[in-house]
Amino acid sequence: MPINITMPALSPTMEEGNLSKWLVKEGDKVSPGDVIAEIETDKATMEVEAVDEGTVAKLVVLAGTEGVKVNALIAVLAAEGEDAGAAANSAAAPAKAEAPKTEAPKAEAPKAEAPKAEPAAASKAVAAPVANGRAAGERTFASPLARRIAREAGVDVSAVTGTGPHGRVVKADVDAAIAGGGVKPAAKAAPGGALAAPAAAAAPVKAMSDEQVLKLFEQGSYELVPHDNMRKTIARRLVEAKTTIPHFYLTLDCELDALLALRTQINAAAPVKKTEKGDAPAYKLSVNDMVIKAMALALKAVPDANASWTESAMVKHKHADVGVAVSIPGGLITPIIRKADEKTLSTISNEMKDLASRARSRKLKPEEYQGGTTAVSNLGMFGIKDFAAVINPPHATILAVGAGEERAVVKNGEIKIATVMSVTLSTDHRAVDGALGAELLVAFKRLIENPMSMLV
Repeated sequence: MPINITMPALSPTMEEGNLSKWLVKEGDKVSPGDVIAEIETDKATMEVEAVDEGTVAKLVVLAGTEGVKVNALIAVLAAEGEDAGAAANSAAAPAKAEAPKTEAPKAEAPKAEAPKAEPAAASKAVAAPVANGRAAGERTFASPLARRIAREAGVDVSAVTGTGPHGRVVKADVDAAIAGGGVKPAAKAAPGGALAAPAAAAAPVKAMSDEQVLKLFEQGSYELVPHDNMRKTIARRLVEAKTTIPHFYLTLDCELDALLALRTQINAAAPVKKTEKGDAPAYKLSVNDMVIKAMALALKAVPDANASWTESAMVKHKHADVGVAVSIPGGLITPIIRKADEKTLSTISNEMKDLASRARSRKLKPEEYQGGTTAVSNLGMFGIKDFAAVINPPHATILAVGAGEERAVVKNGEIKIATVMSVTLSTDHRAVDGALGAELLVAFKRLIENPMSMLV
């Protein structure tokens, strides 16, 4: 029997990917574990391994194809002893077999016109999911957690499109559907048993179409650069963050002179190690490395702020995993320093350099940039004095770091010169209230201005 190879979900949030390159050709024999293709997601390029043994009968999706949906057929393997030609001819069979299912809802449509005579039939017609490709009455496979979250959010899980194995609905699918507003809540029954009519919703404000935007500019005065997957994902997540998370901002100034002096001493004392390019210090701390450590320790000092919001519960984290915004061609990515509260400054520095290097070449693994409990975004190297960063879900906080610059400050009634850095904490007001956010930022300031406390 032919073995179908489908576009894998390389991360919980992946919906589609680009098939960058095939590393096999039709007629090649593959074994489990063999690397057969390179898939480009919104953040990284990853290798895909074969799960089964067989002969490549047909490459259904050509190399370089963009926007291939998760679980879409991309290749067919012929099993041991099976004719490769026959297996290749079966590649189109699944699409033909599924065709009648898409027509089924149309046949049921007349029943919805007679709710009084056949209330039971009408209920079935309303409940029948069609958007996710399932036929009416077809069983929905979903994880217990996904079902619970959908039930608590008042969402019919059968209306959610699953991206798990064999179309199984998982937690990420339900979360994405709720956040994106793409799934309507399950209809509630009226006192008489009939389905209650949904309340009329206000007309949504529509963004300008591509055609409307282009009409505003003279022909030939611009060029069109199509969005890649990364830019599309960044746009979607920013809209999600700004429209679903109630942001609250707190700003204060930190004096850096003690930190800069300690950093100089630590770097001067770094041992020398031999490398391919010659002798080099074992580490070289940056101010950002010390900011990461201070943010992690501040979260440990104010544990109630080390949280993530969900509709059913507050997620209290046991470790401080700090994401760090890294600019890469076409966008940005946030690699994570796991358990930063437990790591030395030298470890954080070397780990951050490695993550940033691999981020720019899009070689990070999903687990290296997904999750985390907070984030740091530093634009000080560009001379930016202060700014407010957008929270990256599921984080409840993000720290925006400005440039350290000499400013006049008043100490004991006298004007002095000090190196000052402005920082702004963006918080998810559902999880971190104003007073709690202030407590966290004060703890951060205390660590920055007394940096020796980060070494003990």
